[in-house]
Amino acid sequence: MERGEVEEVLKAVEARLADDPAAGLGGSGFWKAVAAVKRDPALVQEFAGRIASVDREAFERWALLAVPVRVGTAIAVIGAAVGLALSALAYYTSDPWNGLLLLAGMGVLLVSTHGLAHLAVGRLAGIRFTHWFVGSVKHIQPGVKTDYATYLATDAKRRAWMHASGAIVSKIVPFALIPAGLVAEVPAWTTILLAVTGVVSIITDVLWSTKVSDWKKFRREMAIAG
Repeated sequence: MERGEVEEVLKAVEARLADDPAAGLGGSGFWKAVAAVKRDPALVQEFAGRIASVDREAFERWALLAVPVRVGTAIAVIGAAVGLALSALAYYTSDPWNGLLLLAGMGVLLVSTHGLAHLAVGRLAGIRFTHWFVGSVKHIQPGVKTDYATYLATDAKRRAWMHASGAIVSKIVPFALIPAGLVAEVPAWTTILLAVTGVVSIITDVLWSTKVSDWKKFRREMAIAG
């Protein structure tokens, strides 16, 4: 897609969003234009601001729930602290409560650390974020919304690892808690459930995330990086 085509697509999408309060980006050609811009630093410099504006408006229409990034980060950090505290309590309680507390801690950590990983790696790469959000009732895992202008200005490999970071942390958490569980002498079924959660998470990534989620985005950006 050439510069003039990108310009035309952006004009059409901007008009569409202005004319129809319910309009989204589906079928507009917007993401094809974005893909073309990513491959040309000159186009990034010229169009990043406009693309970010369109992306932000579409996001605000689409997200089920969104809060400012500072608020969401504070909530996520508190959530991670609660998850660690629940896991630590397993050392001071008896069977079966120690096992239940460790599993509860894992659940809270999985929800809270996924987005925090994206945020931390993204910020180190130079990407800024605007919101924490929940996309839909079917997908309640909270995510972090990039500021697309800074996202486009960041090297593609760094964008790729930002996408991968959340998935990687989600795989580490269940397995990392297994030694903690053994030290805390939790019931055997707790250790088994931790391992099963980790394995199922890996299988889910292979079968699903590579097609529609974090690993798909990782592969997309790595392909751009060459």
